[in-house]
Amino acid sequence: MTAPTADASQPAVPYGTPDAPRIAVRGEARLEVDPEIARIGITVAARGRDRRSALDDLTRRNAGVLDLVKSYGDAVERLETGAFSITPELTKHGRGERVRTYHGSVHVTAELTDFTALGELTTRLADLDLTRVDGPWWALRPESPAHREARKKAVTEAVQRAREYAEALGTTLAALVELADIGAENSPPAYPQPPGRMRSAAFAGAAESAPAVLDLEPQRQHVRAQINARFTMVPPRL
Repeated sequence: MTAPTADASQPAVPYGTPDAPRIAVRGEARLEVDPEIARIGITVAARGRDRRSALDDLTRRNAGVLDLVKSYGDAVERLETGAFSITPELTKHGRGERVRTYHGSVHVTAELTDFTALGELTTRLADLDLTRVDGPWWALRPESPAHREARKKAVTEAVQRAREYAEALGTTLAALVELADIGAENSPPAYPQPPGRMRSAAFAGAAESAPAVLDLEPQRQHVRAQINARFTMVPPRL
């Protein structure tokens, strides 16, 4: 008779013993902090009766947008060019495939750390011909101290909770047995929530006078940390 085998996919539950009873708790922390970066998406468009004129117009507009963004210096931490396209538009009537006009577009992403300059830059970009601005998306850097602070608070809460359980039994904690992120052992961690709400503005032409600067209020970011912790405690006298 063969002994039953345990399911290898399921980790063994670390039960305690009368001489070393265990406490398993969860520590959780939630912080609300100011964002560190803001991203905006810029789409520059152009059109022309032939491919060359559309491309030349798009090149000129794109260069103007890049120069404007770069003029803000250290306030802009990153500037990247994404998708580029030149698309013919065919006539709706008549025989054959006749090109009516060409449409071109370039997508640029800018990342700023100076939120005072953000409103002015966004307004100036949105005031340009055939230029669309999307955003801002507020976020924290991956290495933000806020993430570390949330993890430390989660550990502190787990220790405090375990102590309270031990005190309720008239005893104390003896040793830490295990500390792990939620889902670190048998499932991948959940993907983070999107960094913030999106606001967008699209303008077809420039105004005759400079527009008022947009007042953009940074969206507070929510940081969360969860851990599982197991402790042994001094055997209580029940």
